[in-house]
Amino acid sequence: MKIPFTKMHGAGNDFILVDDRVLTFPLEDKAFIAEISNRRTGIGCDGVLLIQPSETADFRMRFMNPDGGEVDMCGNGGRCIARMAYDLGAAPAVMTIETGAGLVKAEVLGDMIRLELTDPSGLKLDLDAGLAWPVDFVNTGVEHAVAWLDDLQSLDLPMVGKQIRGHALFAPAGTNANFAKVEADGSLSVRTYERGVEAETLACGTGATAVAVIAAEKGWVNLPVTVHCAGGFDLVIDSVQGTTTLTGGAVKTFEGTVEYGNRV
Repeated sequence: MKIPFTKMHGAGNDFILVDDRVLTFPLEDKAFIAEISNRRTGIGCDGVLLIQPSETADFRMRFMNPDGGEVDMCGNGGRCIARMAYDLGAAPAVMTIETGAGLVKAEVLGDMIRLELTDPSGLKLDLDAGLAWPVDFVNTGVEHAVAWLDDLQSLDLPMVGKQIRGHALFAPAGTNANFAKVEADGSLSVRTYERGVEAETLACGTGATAVAVIAAEKGWVNLPVTVHCAGGFDLVIDSVQGTTTLTGGAVKTFEGTVEYGNRV
């Protein structure tokens, strides 16, 4: 079976997207998902996204990490899949998406996609994770811990990120780990160690949102705020009538097909 796919990125966070409205993608085959996600021997991505039918929204988004495990939400992935669904004619410019975290809305704004996220929950500040800095926590569709540093570049992110990701404070599911800084101009910078990818990614939409939500809660910034991601792209986090929004680009890089099954 040949599976058509589209490769896209949102702020450097890259994804394999599949139009699965006929429900033929082998969703339960974690080994296959890991195979195509591999950057050396497969297509390579930070996650695999499917457009599927929905009874409550314009379509349903399914998101699998490179290890094959499914998670409820992905901010940059949500913006990419909104762009693809609009381009396919599967959704209007103002659309509703069913996700594991609940219904979210997205809007195509020229080259930009604005995604309305589910309400942040579980906010906890100044947790002691046994590190040199306290750690904050919030769920912006998925779990995110945030540590605030003066120097992001010299951080041994793989080591410290892994330590926070599996810390007992966030058991049993673990958490994504973000390391952030408030810049002199009032913007924010962030690096993210993503659970499921088990490595740093060039951007994380829900992570950027977590950083902005916590910084605003602490009184350090006012929304809207620009968040600078590790890949050099910016995301804008805002609150519109009490709803948290994530705005940024969603770019198609190429299309192709991948074989599954007997390879015939």
